[in-house]
Amino acid sequence: MTVLVIDGQGGKLGRTLVEAVKRAFPEVFVWAVGTNSQASAAMLKGGADRVATGENPVLVACRRADIIAGPIGIAMADALMGEISPAMANAVASSAAQRVLIPMNLCDTYVAGVSGTSGEILEDAMRRVASLIASLQHYANIQSK
Repeated sequence: MTVLVIDGQGGKLGRTLVEAVKRAFPEVFVWAVGTNSQASAAMLKGGADRVATGENPVLVACRRADIIAGPIGIAMADALMGEISPAMANAVASSAAQRVLIPMNLCDTYVAGVSGTSGEILEDAMRRVASLIASLQHYANIQSK
């Protein structure tokens, strides 16, 4: 099972996600892709199993991931102050992976109905990631029998 975490700018959100997934599911492979080297370095420090930087790694990783997690902007062209190219946003949006997108109400996009602190939102996102991992592991166990 592969969880792909994508982040940009300073990579703080991505690092937090990587740490949470590895803490809860140490056996799960976490692939982190930063839109810049600073974000990649932050996620590497967070414990990602594999780290890459840039557009092409996002395109490749989106084809291979079971779950994609990151700020909502990773699915919007030109988001994260222009760090998300149209090809990257399309790769995220068209991936067969389950997506857990964290609403940040940035990038000139307001997500209605989102309330709570960023910590509460991250906890909710991690609950969803955990639920998806458990269900995908269960499905894989059934298929292997």
